Amino acid sequence: MAAGKGTRMKSALPKVLHALAGKPMVQHVIDTARALQARHTIVITGHGAEQVEQVLRRAQVQGLQFARQMPQLGTGHAVQQAVPLLADDGVVVILSGDVPLTRTDTLQALLDVCAGQQLALLTIDFDDPTGYGRIVRSPSGQVHAIVEHKDANEAQRAIHEVYSGIMAVPARLLKPWLARLDNQNAQQEYYLTDVVKFAEADGVPVVAHKIDDATQVAGVNSPAQLAELERAYQQRQAQALMADGVRIIDPARFDVRGELTCGQDVQIDVNCIFEGRVQLGQGVKVGANCVLANCVIEAGAVIHPFTHIDGEKLGVTVGEGALIGPFARLRPGAQLGAEVHIGNFVEVKNSTMAKGAKANHLAYLGDATVGERVNYGAGSITANYDGANKHRTVIEADVHIGSNCVLVAPVTIGAGGTVGGGSTITKSTEPGALSVARGKQVSIANWNRPQKQPKA
Repeated sequence: MAAGKGTRMKSALPKVLHALAGKPMVQHVIDTARALQARHTIVITGHGAEQVEQVLRRAQVQGLQFARQMPQLGTGHAVQQAVPLLADDGVVVILSGDVPLTRTDTLQALLDVCAGQQLALLTIDFDDPTGYGRIVRSPSGQVHAIVEHKDANEAQRAIHEVYSGIMAVPARLLKPWLARLDNQNAQQEYYLTDVVKFAEADGVPVVAHKIDDATQVAGVNSPAQLAELERAYQQRQAQALMADGVRIIDPARFDVRGELTCGQDVQIDVNCIFEGRVQLGQGVKVGANCVLANCVIEAGAVIHPFTHIDGEKLGVTVGEGALIGPFARLRPGAQLGAEVHIGNFVEVKNSTMAKGAKANHLAYLGDATVGERVNYGAGSITANYDGANKHRTVIEADVHIGSNCVLVAPVTIGAGGTVGGGSTITKSTEPGALSVARGKQVSIANWNRPQKQPKA
């Protein structure tokens, strides 16, 4: 269910599209459904339906279908909109698009309890159950009803076991129960929870699977609640990685907004963010305040503090034993070989650097092919764009580029060559040559600087 407006979010963005760990809340719920190997995933949209559907279509989820709830008349009314899409031989798991952290194994246990024959409810005990539907049981412990908070009497409000909003029910049973719903209640809405009394009337057992992890059933109604779940999610990721041996200096200052895989003896300092797909090889060290996205960092590499790596669609690879940063930026298509050094305030984009190449200070390498053991001087750049097209610079092995040079692509610097500091190179150079292209120095003795004229 993803039809709610989310008024308390105080945002023009539909609530279920607000991001948790870098992706919309509703995408977390859909991913959980996919992990259950659901035949079909039906998203019930309402407020901001076109926007929600457009975002999810871009994600290209196989088997995704949509049903619209217009207007929004309660949870039962929402599920009624999906009835034409429900196969009679299936089991329906009803989830909420603003409850993003339910575990797959929890839902599998709920399905096991349902067994294709019973109405199964996911429940939990809350010290303060205000606002939740209470689980009313018979003296024998059998679930008898769910009573919404606004409709509950004093005795029912004293019950601490509540309905999470998640259920599993055979479709062949759910469909006729949905047809019997009415809105004779305090909110004049069609409550999905009324299916419990229909199940009891029809002699269908109602069973509860109770959990004790409140995070799995926590919903988001405000930015503050979203922030709480963000931290809960990140704590979950950190604990899983540390259980596998990753050394995270402070789990409270660690964020994964995608997929992070780590080899043995990886160390991650504080305030690091990992986005998209990131792979850290054995013994990699990531310094404080780094952002790494869509990249592979091979064994033994060190990413010094304040480095920004973002491979986007092209990816970035950092070779074994490489040293990157601090304050370095690697952009899409940067492919760095073993033992490459990229220093402070160096930017590399769509370039390959072979083993042992170095660019240690204040430099730019764009659309370049750099050979082994090249030393690229401080303040040097490849001028790869002519205003209309990008061109490539080739720097062959063992070249030394002096400081403050401009290499105007397309150009090739021959193997073993040297480019003198301050040169602007517009033509390819021969191997082993010294190339200098700068104006002749002129010194004028006893030069008198212009002086400011006194004010009148």
